[in-house]
Amino acid sequence: MSSFSPVSGRSSGSVRLLGLDPGLRFLGWGIIEAVGNRISHIADGVLVTDSSMSVPERLCALYEGIEKVIETYSPQEAAVEETYVNVNGAATLKLGYARAMALLVPTQKGLLVAEYGAKEVKLAVVGTGQATKQQVMLMIKHLLPGATLKRADAADALAMAVCHAYRRATNLRIARGRVSA
Repeated sequence: MSSFSPVSGRSSGSVRLLGLDPGLRFLGWGIIEAVGNRISHIADGVLVTDSSMSVPERLCALYEGIEKVIETYSPQEAAVEETYVNVNGAATLKLGYARAMALLVPTQKGLLVAEYGAKEVKLAVVGTGQATKQQVMLMIKHLLPGATLKRADAADALAMAVCHAYRRATNLRIARGRVSA
């Protein structure tokens, strides 16, 4: 479902951000560019693994897919959704595997990686931590005209990147010890 086409030229003072919505079957990704408080859509898509593949094969496919997204679009920072505990322990564990790839690959490629919970992302994008998936998708379409949003996973990944764009300045100050958490 993903399409890869490099985008050339980046304005000075801009930062390219990768949002990742982990999943073993569908892993959403989205690339935005932030200049000050302005954001623009660069690309989005979904990495899909076949459920007939073994878990190690699926993780390898996710690893290679995330790596290709990073190589194609050259983001400088990434944002990954924190794991939520599901009633189904096996499903939570599989989500954890996919999340490991979403954290590992950007880190190996030298990107700064931030993590956000679903409620924090919804609050940043929609204005309420209780927003529905449909509300998140509608707001992403409004904030990022041109986003393809082939699946909700891509919208969630773009929402992750948007949340990071809004939160990154504060997070960087905290990391540098200039603001107490």
